[in-house]
Amino acid sequence: MLNITKNVEYALISIRHIKINGEKNIYSAKEISSQYNIPYELLAKILQKLCKLGYLHAIKGPFGGYQLKNSLEEIKLINFFEDLEGPIGLAKCLFNANCNQIDLCNIKSPINKINNNIRELLSKTTLNEITT
Repeated sequence: MLNITKNVEYALISIRHIKINGEKNIYSAKEISSQYNIPYELLAKILQKLCKLGYLHAIKGPFGGYQLKNSLEEIKLINFFEDLEGPIGLAKCLFNANCNQIDLCNIKSPINKINNNIRELLSKTTLNEITT
C-alpha cells in the first residue's frame, strides 16, 4: 500500500492548521498536538525540522510558537515530501543501488512508469493546494 508517513501527515496537519487559522498568528506545538491528538514530543520534533527546512519560523519565549515562513503556493509536494522523508517511490529498489535483483527484475519497468507518474503529479501539486 502506498501511503504517507505519520511525520508527513502530522507536518501537513500542522501547516494546514496554521494556514486556515491565520498565518500571522503564532501556534504552539502543544496547541496543535492537543487539538489533533498528535503525540506532543513527536510533533515538536517535526515542527523543529520544518523550521530547519525553512517551512516554518519559530518564535521563542513563553508565548512562542510557529508561523509559516513562506508562501505555500511555490512549494511543490514532491519537494516537501522528499525534504521530510527522502526519495518517494513504490519500491525502494528504484533508489537503492545495493539491490542485487535489479538487473533481473521483471517488474522494474512498469513500477518505474507508475513511480514516474506519481512523481509527476506531486511535482505539479503545490503545498497550498493540499492545505486549502
